[in-house]
Amino acid sequence: MTTVSAALDVSCLPDYAHNWALVDVETSGLIARRDRILSIAVLTFGPDGAPTGDFTTLVNPGCDPGPVHIHGLTAERLRGAPTFDQVAGRIGALLQDRVLVAHNAQFDYDFLAHEFARAGLHLPVAQRLCTLALNRRVEPPTADLGLASLAAHYGVPQAKAHDALDDTRVLAGIFRASLAEAVRLDLRLPLVSCPPRQDPRFAPKLPKVPCAYRNPGPLKPGDPLVQGMKIAVTGETEIARVELVARSVASGLNVMTSVSRHTGVLVTNDADALSAKARRAVAEGVTVLDERAFLALLEDVRPGTPHERHAPQAPVAAQPPATATAAPQASASVPRQAEPRPAAKPFGRRRVLVLGGTHEEAAASRARVVEMGGAAAINLSASVTDIVLLPGGEDDRRMARVTSLGLPVHDPAWLGTPAPEPVDSALGAGASTTEVLPRGGVLDLPALPTAGRWHLGASWARRTDCEIDVVAFVLDEDEQVSCDEDFVFYGAPESPDGAVRLLCDGPTEQSITVDLASLPPAVRRIAIAAAVDGTATFGDVGALQISLAPGSDAQATAQAALDGTTSERTLLLAEIYRRGAQWRFRAVGQGYDHGLEALVRGYGIEVA
Repeated sequence: MTTVSAALDVSCLPDYAHNWALVDVETSGLIARRDRILSIAVLTFGPDGAPTGDFTTLVNPGCDPGPVHIHGLTAERLRGAPTFDQVAGRIGALLQDRVLVAHNAQFDYDFLAHEFARAGLHLPVAQRLCTLALNRRVEPPTADLGLASLAAHYGVPQAKAHDALDDTRVLAGIFRASLAEAVRLDLRLPLVSCPPRQDPRFAPKLPKVPCAYRNPGPLKPGDPLVQGMKIAVTGETEIARVELVARSVASGLNVMTSVSRHTGVLVTNDADALSAKARRAVAEGVTVLDERAFLALLEDVRPGTPHERHAPQAPVAAQPPATATAAPQASASVPRQAEPRPAAKPFGRRRVLVLGGTHEEAAASRARVVEMGGAAAINLSASVTDIVLLPGGEDDRRMARVTSLGLPVHDPAWLGTPAPEPVDSALGAGASTTEVLPRGGVLDLPALPTAGRWHLGASWARRTDCEIDVVAFVLDEDEQVSCDEDFVFYGAPESPDGAVRLLCDGPTEQSITVDLASLPPAVRRIAIAAAVDGTATFGDVGALQISLAPGSDAQATAQAALDGTTSERTLLLAEIYRRGAQWRFRAVGQGYDHGLEALVRGYGIEVA
């Protein structure tokens, strides 16, 4: 356990000297666009660690308070409290010109942004910092990164969980300790720039009605329509477009917003249309019908084959990964069966950071670390146990910190004949329960509680010449999205049903959350990819680390270092896919030289 002083003065350290506003909210649910804040606490302090203000209040949400068994805030307790618009001004004054700090900061920020928008007010937050993201960089030896575990590790007393004021006081102690660790390790803070208020383009659209039938394939001339056929419409229509779509959906057809080789028919009254849909239909050989011909066929739609509905997945232990080393292509292939867990390997619970060398040399060294049973680190953190120094590594800016920390430094030959790891070693505490997957490795996912979400995080070394965007595609049995909104990215960070979300936790870390229980039965795979924004390639970026965890603050179930890229500009990181009733996870690492636009088109999305 680490115990820190109540205040940490970083006012003389420009990279860490900020005015802070620590925030915790209790809410009626988990969806910011729908649910409301029930209570809020704000504590502020300056770069010298001295407190400068505080405020806490219950909030009358004007709706059902939701899970009272969690937060204890009944409708009776909230009835006499002020509404959010009555306290928004005081909250805004505390947030003004300060960095918002919270545990899972995007959650608190999103709720504040929506509440300020409902009140017609400006949310004065330009930057936020997530203590979850900060501790993922620090990597303390805790079972998970929840408030309770971090409080115990950092010696912060916790009196009442899920109480906004007490949670904020606990957060203050955790943040000070985490900040001290960041200073000790010379870590850059994962600050996230925020829009001045919730951008309306981020608001999810109404959910598309999922089609209950499998796609029977393209329409052949003279054949009837069959339930499940994918239909697209382009150009002006004689009846209102919304009515045409509604009648098609009512007949069991799957109305799409784009055209691909899996489209059954394109409906258009202009055979010579030059729209993107029409051009794609011609290129793919898709049948084109005018509106009247389509409506005639709509009178007699033949029964289709319903999607197979799987029973809820029974809890199972995570299986060891397959030993595949070659990454699959972007199209789904038959997954390899998981093999028995190998005997203990020499690196045991070591976490090794490789410095220096060419890109190819560093990638080969990290692969060797994984072969020896260790984990390849991407950044310097508290969990790193060893350093491998390749030629030129002595000039890495992190070497000064490595020396001050007294970490063992090895030459490349150490990767050939390392000393066995003692069984009782405390190195990398907690890492023994995390599967280290090779590129292409597969494991079966255990079932999660009803409210559980899998979190797929991706992180990389900080860059100043480019940005990296993590995206997700929600795919059906044809390896296509069922609508454009099933492409989750920065401009649309949530699928229509809320089952897949993008979280931005800092300039070197983004994550995709997936609620498997909320996915429509047609969904067979979620593909997660990354793209370089700019002229740089993943060869310039270097290795990416991915981790899969059953919650935002839970210990990782699996992790992998994806390496060996050169000229690629997009990278398929991982996939969560269904095999029968079982969901599986695969670390992919397949790169492509083309940009994000080509990848998006390949999954059936039209790019304007």
